[in-house]
Amino acid sequence: MPGLDLLVANLLSPIVLAFVLGAIAGFIRSELELPEPVLKLLSIYLLLSIGLTGGRELAKAGLGEVAGLLAVAIALTLALPVTTYAVLRRLGGFDVANAAAVAAHYGSVSSVTFFAALAFARAAGFPAEGYVTAVVAVMEWGVIIALLLARIGLGREAGTLGFGAVIADTLRGRGILLLSGGMAIGALAGDPGWAQVAPFYEQLFRGILMLFLLEMGMTAARQVRDFAQVGLFLTGFAVAAPVVFGAVGVVAGWLAGLSQGGAFVLGAICASSSYIDAPAACRAALPQASPGIYLTASLGVTFPFNLLIGLPLYFALAARLYAV
Repeated sequence: MPGLDLLVANLLSPIVLAFVLGAIAGFIRSELELPEPVLKLLSIYLLLSIGLTGGRELAKAGLGEVAGLLAVAIALTLALPVTTYAVLRRLGGFDVANAAAVAAHYGSVSSVTFFAALAFARAAGFPAEGYVTAVVAVMEWGVIIALLLARIGLGREAGTLGFGAVIADTLRGRGILLLSGGMAIGALAGDPGWAQVAPFYEQLFRGILMLFLLEMGMTAARQVRDFAQVGLFLTGFAVAAPVVFGAVGVVAGWLAGLSQGGAFVLGAICASSSYIDAPAACRAALPQASPGIYLTASLGVTFPFNLLIGLPLYFALAARLYAV
């Protein structure tokens, strides 16, 4: 069975096994840990590496080739947080603050899931277009859409920050800054400039990603202990949402003219949920929302689901579409 083969191959990849090792270390309360400064350095490296590669590809592609994809990205940036917010409010009975906080996470992007999807696509022999990175930069704005929904729901007096301050804080976040800045550098430097740094950003990428996922496994294991707080409805949502959003992303990529690998990576982007930039924005703008709810759903449920099961599922859907 092709789908089973993909699942087994993903589970046995070094990147996923590093995550599993980290999860085991977390469950047994191992002394293993990576210092916070090291984690920040790894995150900066990964984000800047992807930005540089995406900028090079954007410069080569030209505006006409990416205009349709960027239009799709903008539509998804609006649709995913609005859908999440509506489902949690109307079906889950969540209050405005917690529904908006969860929407901020699921409307934004997990950069680590994106990195893993790129590696998965390359390993499968269907590398994605480098300019798909632009979608990640655009969809980081999903946090702002969700927080705008919160402002509407709570009224002008809610929250401790004005909406302009929320936008400024989001723009200062390392995700948008490093991805956008890296893309600008990659586009301006071109191939001659890239050749000077390629050994550092190409040869080391997967090894550094393994170290980062080792820590993510430990962090996810700690969040799993809080399952009781998120409740049955949100646990189900944290599994169902990536499947639905991932399928939408794959189909959108197919309609936008991406390659099979590109459509798969777009699906993984849509299926992912932020747990780095979105929590910082929610802590500042929605202090009344519970981190135990939005972090457990995003990092404790959706992230491991995507890494272990979701990626092969979205790739199989992309393969089915492109086989027609």
